[in-house]
Amino acid sequence: MDYETVSAETFGAGLRGIGLNLLTRDVRRMVEQLCPVFGMTAHRVSDDFAILRYGDQLFQVHSDGTYARNPLLDLLPENPPRGAGLEIRLYDTDPDEAASKAEDAGFTVLQPPTDKPHGLRECTLLCADGYAWVPSRPL
Repeated sequence: MDYETVSAETFGAGLRGIGLNLLTRDVRRMVEQLCPVFGMTAHRVSDDFAILRYGDQLFQVHSDGTYARNPLLDLLPENPPRGAGLEIRLYDTDPDEAASKAEDAGFTVLQPPTDKPHGLRECTLLCADGYAWVPSRPL
């Protein structure tokens, strides 16, 4: 599937398994944060929408305005952070490398790279929308 030219209908009909869709006030800002820090690839980036690829996994980013008829929009807090409680684990990203790029990309480093008792080295990076991104590698 060519993610740059696929129609919304074909893309939607082709999705399988579990999906992740993040709402944001600024799609372009989120893409500009995620791609350099986590090595993601972005497709169809606009003010309203983007398809992001992390390894062979896809997820979507939508602006608030695209959710005008979605019941979730009414539940979003007016003041950030809005993603509290959501932890997005990226098991194929070096936490030391990601943390070294995070602040320049606009993330807040909540926890620097740390060896954890569950066998992973990880850090916790908070994006402007309040989502916790956790790059990690096996020890």
